[in-house]
Amino acid sequence: MAEKANSTNSKNSKNDSRRARSGQNKRASAVSRRSVFRVLSGHRSDLWGLGAILLGLLSAASLWFGAAGVVGVAVDDGLAVAVGLIRFVLPLGLVALGVALIRGTGGEGESEWPARVTVGGLMLLVSLSGLLHVGSDRPGINDTVDDLGAAGGVLGMGVGGALHAAAAVTGSVLILGLLGIVGLIVLTGSSAGALGRGFLMIVRPPLNWLKGQVQALFSDLSKPEATETRVEVSDGHEFGAVVDGPGLGADDTGGGDSSVDADEVAGLPQGEVNEVAAEAEPEPKRRRVRRPKLEPGVVTEQKLPLEMSNWTLPPTSLLSRSRKQEIDTIDVAERGKRLQATLSQFGVETTLLEPIVGPTVTRYVLTLGEGVKVTKFESLRKDMAYAMASPDVRILAPIPGRRAIGVEVPNNKREIVTIGDILASKEAKQASHPLEVAIGRDINGRNVVVNIATMPHVLIAGATGSGKSSCLNSLLSSILMRSTPDQVRMILVDPKRVEMGQYDKIPHLLTAPVTDPRKAANALAWAVREMDRRYDLLADVGVRDITGYNQAVDSNTLKPRLGVLDDDGEPVTYSRLPFVLVVVDELADLMMVAARDVEESIARIAQMARAVGIHLVIATQRPSVNVITGVIKANIPSRWAFAVSSLTDSRVILDQAGAERLVGGGDLLMLGTSSSALNRIQGCWVEESEVRAIVGHWRDQAKKLRPDPAVAAESGDADTPAGSVPSPITASGITDSPPLDSITATPAETTEDGDELLSAAMELVVQTQLGSTSMLQRKLRVGFARAGRIMDLLEQQGVVGPSTGSKARDVLISHEEFEERRRTGGSSSTHRADGSNSAEFGTYGTNSDGTDETDDDDPDTDF
Repeated sequence: MAEKANSTNSKNSKNDSRRARSGQNKRASAVSRRSVFRVLSGHRSDLWGLGAILLGLLSAASLWFGAAGVVGVAVDDGLAVAVGLIRFVLPLGLVALGVALIRGTGGEGESEWPARVTVGGLMLLVSLSGLLHVGSDRPGINDTVDDLGAAGGVLGMGVGGALHAAAAVTGSVLILGLLGIVGLIVLTGSSAGALGRGFLMIVRPPLNWLKGQVQALFSDLSKPEATETRVEVSDGHEFGAVVDGPGLGADDTGGGDSSVDADEVAGLPQGEVNEVAAEAEPEPKRRRVRRPKLEPGVVTEQKLPLEMSNWTLPPTSLLSRSRKQEIDTIDVAERGKRLQATLSQFGVETTLLEPIVGPTVTRYVLTLGEGVKVTKFESLRKDMAYAMASPDVRILAPIPGRRAIGVEVPNNKREIVTIGDILASKEAKQASHPLEVAIGRDINGRNVVVNIATMPHVLIAGATGSGKSSCLNSLLSSILMRSTPDQVRMILVDPKRVEMGQYDKIPHLLTAPVTDPRKAANALAWAVREMDRRYDLLADVGVRDITGYNQAVDSNTLKPRLGVLDDDGEPVTYSRLPFVLVVVDELADLMMVAARDVEESIARIAQMARAVGIHLVIATQRPSVNVITGVIKANIPSRWAFAVSSLTDSRVILDQAGAERLVGGGDLLMLGTSSSALNRIQGCWVEESEVRAIVGHWRDQAKKLRPDPAVAAESGDADTPAGSVPSPITASGITDSPPLDSITATPAETTEDGDELLSAAMELVVQTQLGSTSMLQRKLRVGFARAGRIMDLLEQQGVVGPSTGSKARDVLISHEEFEERRRTGGSSSTHRADGSNSAEFGTYGTNSDGTDETDDDDPDTDF
C-alpha cells in the first residue's frame, strides 16, 4: 500500500510539473504575441498604407492590363457588375489612400481618419456611380452585364434609378453632384473654399490658353487702326514695356518683327529712342492702348520730355527674380485643425474660416462661438504658440473691418521676396511718381509699392538684424531703378559709415554720404533753408506745390519777370525742381551729438516740406523716447516697424503692440497716415551685387554725360572746383542755395580764441552789462559747461572780472570800448550752424511766444 501511494504521488507530481510547464509555455506564447502586437501597433498606419498600395497595384494589373490571371478576370467581372466604370479609378484611390496613411495623420486622432476616409469615400463612390447611371441610357436589371459595366453598375442603378424616378435628370444631377462635393470635403478634410481654389488652379491654365487663342483670332481679323509709329515712354517703361507699332498695349509683349525690347532701349540715351522707333516698321494689326486707371488720391508727377534728359534708366536684367514657392495646402489645413483643437481643449469654441497664406506667416481667420470673450481668446496666446510649435503667434482681435479674429503663425518655409519681383509687378508698372518705391509683399500676396510723397515722411525702427538696412537699400535701389537725377536728388546721412558708402559718386547725390554727426546736423539745416527758398519761389510764381510748378515749367507758362536780372545780367528763367530725399540711417547718433538742432530741423521739414518736394526717411535701431521724441513722432505719422525686443519699443514706434511679435528677416508692420490699422508686409530683398550693378550704371553715365558742371563738382572732379556753380536744385537766377560743399561743412569755424560763439557772447555781455553764466545759457542756447568755458575766455580777454561766487561777474569794458575793439579787431558777428547771425541781440533764448528758454539740463553741445 505504501508503494502504491508513493507511485501515485510521483505520478501526480509529474502531472503537476507537466501542467506547470504547459502553463508557462502558454503564458510565454501569449506574452510574445502581445509584444508582437505592441510592436506592430506602432506601425499600424504604415502597415495599412502598404496593404492599400499593394491592393491598388494588384487591382491595376487586373483591371488595366489583364495580368492577374483567372483571379483578375473574376475581380474585373465582379467590380463591373457592382460599380461599373468606377472600377477603373479604384486602383488610383487605393494607392492615394495608402500614401496618405504612410504620411501619417499629422496630429489627427487615430480613431478619426478611418471614419473620415470611409464616409467620404463611400459618398464619392455613390455620387460618381449614380452620375454615370443617369448620364448613360440608364440600364435596368434586365440588361446584360456589359451594359451595367459600361455605366454605374448595380450601385449606380439603385441610386441613380431611384433619384431619376423622384427628381428627373436635372434634380438627380444636382443632388448627386452636391453629394460628391460633400464627399470630397469629408475625404480631404478641407473646406469648400479650398476645393474651389484648387479647382481654379487646375482649370485656369487651359482657360487662359483658350482666351489667348480667341484674342489672337479676333486680332488677326481686325483692321489696322493707325499707320503711324508711336513710341510710348513713361516713367516705368523699363519694366517689361516694349517700343512697338501703333497702339501697343502693356499686355502685348510678343509677336511682330518691329518690337524692340525695353532692355535694349534702356541702353540708349532717351534722345535716340525716336530713331530706334522710326526704324521699326509698324505692325498693322494691334489693339489700342488702354492706360491703367489710377486709384483716387494717387499723386502723379508729369514725366520729363525726351529732349530734356539724356539719362538712361538701368535695365531690369540687373535684378534677379525669386522662384515661386508652392503652398503646402495639406500642412496649412492640418495646422488649422490643430489650432482649433487646442482652443477647444480650453473651452473656446471657434469656427475656422479659410486661411490666408503670406510669404512669412499664415493668418488663420476664426469666428468665436456664442458667449466666448475675446479677452479669454487673447490670454491663450502662449498655449496656441505651444500647440503650433511656433516661437510666437500674433493675434488680431478683431481683424479690422471683420467680425473675426486672426491668428498669424510663422510659416515653416518662408518665401523670399526680391526687389526684382516687386519692380516687375503690375503695381510697379502702373506707378508714375518718381518717389514710388518697392517695399515688399503683404500677407494677402499683393505687391506693395508706396509713394513717399503721399506719406510724406517715414520713420523706420527695428532691432539689429531685423531687416531695417535691407529696407533702406531696397528703397534707394527702387529710386535708382525708376528715377533720373533730374527727378530725384538725395542726401544720405550714415553715421555708421558702412551702409551708404556704396552709393557714393552717383549723380543723384547732392553731396557725398555724410558720416560725421556734426556735419549731418548742418545737412538738415541746409534742407530747412532749401525748403524756405523753394517756398519763396512757389509764392513768387503763384503755384501751390512742386508738381504744379514743374508742370508750369514744362508747359512754358512761366515767363521771365520784367526788370529782374540774374548775376550775369540776363532775364531770370525757370527750370524744373527735383524732389529731395533726405535719408538718415541712424537717428540715435545724431541725437547724442546735436539733439536740439536735429530735432528742430526734423520738425520743420516734417511740418512744411511736403509741398516743396523735400521728404525725410529716418531709421533707428533704438526706438526709445529720448531718440524718437514726441515732437518727431507728432510730425511723422508714417512709421515702419521691424522686429523689436520689447513691448515698450513697439509702443514707442507704433503707439501700439505688435512689433515685438514679428519674426525678423524683413518682417515689418506698416502704419499709414489715414488709419491706425497695421499692414504686415514681408520686405523685399536686394543683393549687394545688384546694388553695385545699379550704382555702377549711374557712375558710368555720370562720367560720360556730365550734363552740367555741378555733377563734376559732386563727383569730386579736380578740374571743376566744388561750389563754383549754383546748386543744380535751384532755379537759375533765383536766390541760389549755398554751394554744395557748404551742405556738409563744419557747422561754424572756431575763432582764434577757441569758441565760435565768443564774439556773440562778448557783445551780449557788454550790451546787458551782466556777466552771468546762466544768462549765456539762456541767450545762446548752450549747456552749462560751454557757457562756463566762454565766460573763462571773456575773463582772459579782459571783458569780465573774476568770479565772485554766486553773483554775476563785473563787466570791465563799456559800449564805446567794445565798438572800438570791433573796429580794430574785425567784425564780432559770426554765423551759427543754423544760419542765423549771432550779432542780432534778442534772437537767442526766446520761444515762439516770447518767453525765455532755459537750457540747464541740456548736455554740452560743444562741436
